Amino acid sequence: MILAIDIGGTKFTLAAFDGPRMVRRESRATDAAGGREWMLAQITGVVQSWGDLRFEKCGIGFGGPVDFAGQRVVLSTHVGGWQGFDLVGFVRDLAGAPVVMDNDANVGAIGEGEFGAGKGSSPLFYMTLSTGIGGGIYEDGRVWRGADSYGGEIGHMTIRPDGPECLCGARGCLERMCCGLWLARDYGKTARELMQDGSFVKRYVVDLALGLKAAIMLLNPRRVVIGGGISKAGDRLFVPLRTELRRQITSWSGARIDVQPAALGDDSVLWGAFRLTQL
Repeated sequence: MILAIDIGGTKFTLAAFDGPRMVRRESRATDAAGGREWMLAQITGVVQSWGDLRFEKCGIGFGGPVDFAGQRVVLSTHVGGWQGFDLVGFVRDLAGAPVVMDNDANVGAIGEGEFGAGKGSSPLFYMTLSTGIGGGIYEDGRVWRGADSYGGEIGHMTIRPDGPECLCGARGCLERMCCGLWLARDYGKTARELMQDGSFVKRYVVDLALGLKAAIMLLNPRRVVIGGGISKAGDRLFVPLRTELRRQITSWSGARIDVQPAALGDDSVLWGAFRLTQL
């Protein structure tokens, strides 16, 4: 039995896999004000409620930078108290099994690359578009993490140098311009509500495409898969986004503009965490 955990800024989800089958799943809204201690108590409660299960391994996708080599959380800009925390050790003691952890975008890339919209489309660039924005690069069964585990961090690439300040301290980051957290703060509406407004989406995809253009021109992925809550807008988002990318992408470039929504919906990271334990 494999335990998979997805820790995000909006929600967290746990699942149990028996071979290739998901047999248990529980998701709850994240209480950002409760911080790390609240989240750990919630995770403990769910795992203890599954006391009839015995886990052989555990995979975690964490919503923030992760030192993969050191298997430690670096920080979360959305929920306090995580900086430098030994989440792997905590879950290992709780579940009584070996644990492996990575950034949730990397884990989502694994999930979609192995089981979802990116299957058979390597190299794949996966972007999570939700409370925050992250990216994962997946090719032939491997995540490209870079020298220090920060490969794929598209959310904190500057697209508007004179733009508003991001939580990271820089200005005009893709995350600052396009993520759900800042959309709600800037416009007083949820991302779901804003995606119903075609005129808003037409403006919104200009910034989103600026970020994706950089990934497409730099990496030349076979496919881009976008997951996270905002991706659930479907064609209302993806049709104008593809149009804007075609407008922005350099005319002589033969780079593919194959941008698809995540096929696994809310479970991309869970399936990736399951697979992460086997890589």
